Amino acid sequence: MILHSLAVGPLDVNCYVAACPRSREALVIDPGGDEERIWQLLTAQRLTLRYVVNTHGHFDHVGGNAYLVKQSGAGLLIHGRDLKLLEAMSSQGAMFGCRLEASPPPARFLEDKEVLTVGDLRFTVIHTPGHTQGGVSLLAEGHLFSGDTLFAGSVGRTDLPGGDYDLLMASIHDRLLILPDETIVHPGHGPETTIGREKIHNPFLTENRDRI
Repeated sequence: MILHSLAVGPLDVNCYVAACPRSREALVIDPGGDEERIWQLLTAQRLTLRYVVNTHGHFDHVGGNAYLVKQSGAGLLIHGRDLKLLEAMSSQGAMFGCRLEASPPPARFLEDKEVLTVGDLRFTVIHTPGHTQGGVSLLAEGHLFSGDTLFAGSVGRTDLPGGDYDLLMASIHDRLLILPDETIVHPGHGPETTIGREKIHNPFLTENRDRI
């Protein structure tokens, strides 16, 4: 897998560009801003953008949707339960002093356990609600893109509309911590980690170690 990470937008979201070395097909996960820089990376690497994937609908993860879809014609994908958040992205951003171009509508909605094909790569969609109702993670070749569900040493906040702490913890314990310990976790903010490291060191998870 060709994999690039860029910290973008006003809240330093980790945007990921993942591509198949053979076909040069790519998907972009969470283009939260600095969309021209993302596009420059794609063109410099001679990558064809097939999908733009939003792990959830918060404004800091979707700000570059419109630009990238216009430039590439790529399909925009998000879970249906976050559509209202996506549609409200401009008003969300205004609360933080950010002016954002409204996102185009999704090409279709992501479904739990579906597989996105990008060249020879297969990305499995894992519905991980809690931070938002439609939050998803993506798993491919031992790499987990966890959005704002799981971080190095922390978990996603649940005090925003649609957040649910118990649901978030169930998503993490029942859907993510069952993955192999060596699975590399690429979160929506901050440094990468592994499933095994979080089982041992994440204070939000070690409180309920009996569930691991």
